Amino acid sequence: MSRLLIKTGSALVVSVVLSLGAPLALAQEATATAGPSLYDRLGGLAPISVVVSDFIDALVPDEVLNANPAIDAARQRVPAPYLKYQVTALVCQTTGGPCQYQGRDMKSTHAHLNITEAEWERMLSIFNEILAKHSVPAQETQELNDIVESTKADIVTM
Repeated sequence: MSRLLIKTGSALVVSVVLSLGAPLALAQEATATAGPSLYDRLGGLAPISVVVSDFIDALVPDEVLNANPAIDAARQRVPAPYLKYQVTALVCQTTGGPCQYQGRDMKSTHAHLNITEAEWERMLSIFNEILAKHSVPAQETQELNDIVESTKADIVTM
């Protein structure tokens, strides 16, 4: 299958929330039964990093999310390039790629942020807008959303 089609040229992937992080077993199980890994179907590391970068660029300045003082404070402390690096590694690993995410788990990463259901839904909306912008196919979009959804219990606390 050819490299995944990003309107701008590279190819793609996602990440989620303020830092994603789904069970690697989910991606590996899907790969074992469905052929090429999600990582491969997304086009590999380059397209994943492009989409993650766009996602973080849209997420960081979002007024709805930054209305939460804890999220806004975290945005001030954590540089966007570092967040992009961590999320790219996480998405790469979670989708079956060769990267090794070295960051904290989702629960401890997000516990102090007091993320609400409305903020979660806003993040998902932004995430899906970025996937659509990069023409991520429906099947891969669904698989990415399933991965993101698997993290919700560890991220949404309010």
